[in-house]
Amino acid sequence: MTGRLDSFAPGAAVVHADIDPAEISKNRRADVPIVGDCKEVITELVAAVQAEQEAGQGADLTAWWSQLDAWRNTYPLGYTEPDDGSLAPQFVIERIGSLVGPDAVYVAGVGQHQMWAAQFISHEHPGHWLNSGGLGTMGYAVPAAMGAKVGRPDAVVWAIDGDGCFQMTNQELATCTVDGIPIKVAIINNGNLGMVRQWQTLFYNERYSNTDLDRAASAAPPAPADTGPGQLGTRVPDFVKLAEAYGCAGLRCEKAADVDATIERAMQINDRPVVIDFIVHRDAMVWPMVAAGTSNDDIKLARDMAPDWDVTE
Repeated sequence: MTGRLDSFAPGAAVVHADIDPAEISKNRRADVPIVGDCKEVITELVAAVQAEQEAGQGADLTAWWSQLDAWRNTYPLGYTEPDDGSLAPQFVIERIGSLVGPDAVYVAGVGQHQMWAAQFISHEHPGHWLNSGGLGTMGYAVPAAMGAKVGRPDAVVWAIDGDGCFQMTNQELATCTVDGIPIKVAIINNGNLGMVRQWQTLFYNERYSNTDLDRAASAAPPAPADTGPGQLGTRVPDFVKLAEAYGCAGLRCEKAADVDATIERAMQINDRPVVIDFIVHRDAMVWPMVAAGTSNDDIKLARDMAPDWDVTE
């Protein structure tokens, strides 16, 4: 993701490896072009780096780590709690990571929930975070979690999915039930296609088009008595009923006070797949972010707020 090309890493030496020579230097000029298969190239690069380190020629990264720590201290990870008392999606994901722990395998779909899962779960081990990078594939989470569970049957596997992504591939829950693949799916249900809605909010003057996944309040039937604040119309489909129809355990959580108990309940169910419908605030946003067509230096850490890029010496 280069952003505006003329400002992309102007002082860097770029090593570009690709199996197709036509792709080399296609956008950013490569200082070191390598044409070859990804698996073979990375294997040889790792060996070369290890040989340099063993020869005492490793890079001194002390200053770089100091800079990173300075940025982390100045711009710590955080989020704003919704004013209406509804669930913050970041809180839900943070609690999943804390209660489930770093030994589990985490899989994410594509969108806001993907970014929050990368940010708010402490990923400590290689191979424990499965992510559809690049352009991203909606619907990735459920089948990827299935593959992870089959490949590592003794591991706890959690799929962090969005209500839009989940509807792309949720039919595979039938496979999970029939073939005994007890994954756990946490649906971060904000009632819309969250990442697209965020862009429509920030860059299209709140002109929302084809992003709502629930019924409008005026068209929805009266809400149940226990429905939380701001949660009208988030039952299309009813994911708990859908999960149960596929032979899974279906749970729902709408209040911060119930998050831990709901996650712990899911962890106790190991004889079938579990689907949790976390009803979260519909307007929560991912930060930081970079607008399309701008420089990566123009990153925003919140609405209309940019970091100060003074570099420490």
